[in-house]
Amino acid sequence: MTTVLVAGATGSLGSLIVKNLLERGAEVRALVRKPSTDKPAAHPNLTLCVGDLADGSDALQRHVDGVEVVVSAVQGGPEVIIDGQRELLRAAERAGVHRMIPSDFSINLFGYGYGINVLSDLRRVFADAFATSTVARTSVAIGAFPEFFLGPVHEVLDPAAGTFSVWGDGMRAIDITTIGDTAAFTAAIALDPTTAGREVHVVGQQLTMLELRNEIEAASGRRWELVRRGTLEDLRAEIARRQFNASSVVEYVALQAQVAMFDGTAALRDVRNADYPDVTPTSVAAYLARRGAAHFAAPQVARQRGEWPTPV
Repeated sequence: MTTVLVAGATGSLGSLIVKNLLERGAEVRALVRKPSTDKPAAHPNLTLCVGDLADGSDALQRHVDGVEVVVSAVQGGPEVIIDGQRELLRAAERAGVHRMIPSDFSINLFGYGYGINVLSDLRRVFADAFATSTVARTSVAIGAFPEFFLGPVHEVLDPAAGTFSVWGDGMRAIDITTIGDTAAFTAAIALDPTTAGREVHVVGQQLTMLELRNEIEAASGRRWELVRRGTLEDLRAEIARRQFNASSVVEYVALQAQVAMFDGTAALRDVRNADYPDVTPTSVAAYLARRGAAHFAAPQVARQRGEWPTPV
């Protein structure tokens, strides 16, 4: 039985990774900041480990002793993605952990250079720590989460105005994978030793922005006016304008992700869904028919100013 530690185990993604690992028969240690009402449900193969990445590698080591794979689903700024995960990696090294899946779970972060996307930059800086590590890195790329891509931060869907906005021609296919499917794939990848030292790209569905609009119209039963906001060069100019005036990365980071998605540099390569045939991805239509229908109604709660967002 493989023993896996999951950091960020009570988050929207981490909690589902824990669930999927348990369903696959793994022994799971869930790293949680403190016992709380949102802690994972009791399970004979689940151990709750109270701790925080900020505790440092010495304190974290007791949680990873005897662990074969570490999965990180934490979110935050550089103090979490770089500093915190680095402490977890150091603890894993001393404990003899074989592999670690860092908290990437986004578009193809390594398809483009530094300076394009601030969230990608944080993850690439942490990835460099594996160059001299005894722990093998497995990075999971899934494209965009529809839960966030169709939310207010990406400015694609505006339920109040009834509009669907596109930068560029909208004809390039983009990668979309639900949080639930990402968790299912991640659990399978965590238990697959052949992924050591590799990038693993998996996807729910690939479709163009114009095809996405068609799916939204079919699911919602209403027309969404297509708004062409400009070329990709116009998009880059808008990002630069916002960066100059921004008080928070939230004001422009979603558009940074869209640039890389729409110009193709963030596209997934060598998609390996076939390696995990027991994971059946959710189509965009199926997502919109269920939980995704919430996107058609009132806007979600606004993100707090200064809060570091989820990658995509």
